[in-house]
Amino acid sequence: MMTERQIAIVKKTWKIFRVIDPVLIGDVFYSKLFSDAPHLKSMFTTARPVQSKKLVDMLSLILGRLDKMDEVTEEIRQLALRHKGYGVKLSHYDLVGDALIWTLQQGLGRDWNEEVAEAWKLCYETFSGVMRKAVS
Repeated sequence: MMTERQIAIVKKTWKIFRVIDPVLIGDVFYSKLFSDAPHLKSMFTTARPVQSKKLVDMLSLILGRLDKMDEVTEEIRQLALRHKGYGVKLSHYDLVGDALIWTLQQGLGRDWNEEVAEAWKLCYETFSGVMRKAVS
């Protein structure tokens, strides 16, 4: 369970991070993901700029209601079910989490520290936990 402080940290750093062009965010994220797990690249058929905007929009939606997770739990569950239909396996969630955390660290630069890292890791564990539960 995330603390109020951790939620505030994630929201604050997301606001800082969001000034970056979503296409660039996605490019960095997917480049890292496919570098770490080249076998996942074939699962993505949508053009990278479109996919990048979807990624950033979904994260913005979830993070905007992070302090009211019950309001987005069903959307997160539905997202997980769609991803399962695309062939996403439980083992992929760790790869995506690693790429997301790495991307945030690169984008936040000096605003990234241990406290921010811990808050983001717990945040990802929270919503990926909902997704994993929905498909297992």
